[in-house]
Amino acid sequence: MSEILKVRNVTKSFGGLTAVHDLSFDIRRGETVGLIGPNGAGKTTLINVLCGSLYADRGEIEMEGKIIGRMPPHKRCHLGLSRTYQIPRPFPELTALMSVVTGALCGKNRVNRGLDDAGAEATHYLEFVGLFSKRNILARDLTFFELRMLELARALATSPKLLFVDEVMAGLNPAEATKAVHLIARAKEEFGLTIFWIEHVMAVLMEAAERIIAIQFGEKIAEGTPEEISNNDRVIEAYLGSGWKKGTCN
Repeated sequence: MSEILKVRNVTKSFGGLTAVHDLSFDIRRGETVGLIGPNGAGKTTLINVLCGSLYADRGEIEMEGKIIGRMPPHKRCHLGLSRTYQIPRPFPELTALMSVVTGALCGKNRVNRGLDDAGAEATHYLEFVGLFSKRNILARDLTFFELRMLELARALATSPKLLFVDEVMAGLNPAEATKAVHLIARAKEEFGLTIFWIEHVMAVLMEAAERIIAIQFGEKIAEGTPEEISNNDRVIEAYLGSGWKKGTCN
């Protein structure tokens, strides 16, 4: 299985605070990789660096053989990299349909793409996430869960190869969380995605990920299968707490 993303010795600091320090890992095509760490570990900073919202101070990021560390976000999107956000970022004055049209127009292979074609694609992804009936509702009037699904639809509409999912469970009730997990699993299979999933709900990644990377203070402290991570002493101490036992996380 070939690597779709290679991260080498990436460091990002803000003044005297180093949020990500000398971090290296690979993501292989077709797998789901989880990223965990306590609050303040540098997870969101890392995703912002990988997606281009921030540039690393040092290190190298390579996607399918292309060095992308200094590419702006839209060019990374054209290569097939897309994301959702921990806190939804809708276009509040656009309808759900037009919000997803923006993704369909801005993703990879979008030369001479017209509004009609983009609208048809957007409709497909709204149906996929269960928002077709809300297609003419302004994004500002959607519920929090619907905004989560709108983010997913917009990201999928860019036709990504690699999708970053940033704490999609945050703020959802158990039924909504279950639906979100199933949708992401379906999206991976139906659209042939590779997924890098940042999540605070450990049980989700234990089921969804083939491999998990754990970080603390911006440094990688462990990498392995869910079983290996769940039994790693450094992870238990840093993230899970000494009382955590496999099968009891929440």
